[in-house]
Amino acid sequence: MQQVNIHAAKTNLSKLIEKAVNGEPFVIAKAGKPMVKVSAYEPPPDPAGRVGFLKGRVEVPDDFDSMGAKEIHAMFEGVE
Repeated sequence: MQQVNIHAAKTNLSKLIEKAVNGEPFVIAKAGKPMVKVSAYEPPPDPAGRVGFLKGRVEVPDDFDSMGAKEIHAMFEGVE
């Protein structure tokens, strides 16, 4: 892995970033001591991409909104 000092990194930042994006990470050092590693950004998977993944595989009954309403009402009202 390439190591560059801070001054060289500032001078050649565009070239170094292009290398990192193309899979060549590098280390920025200060007085020969490694300080940071620079590599290409990899965004996390999009959780919104999972919306609708069961479409066509699950059937929702027409009375879904009222299913168990009598039992739930009885539990809250204490009625048998």
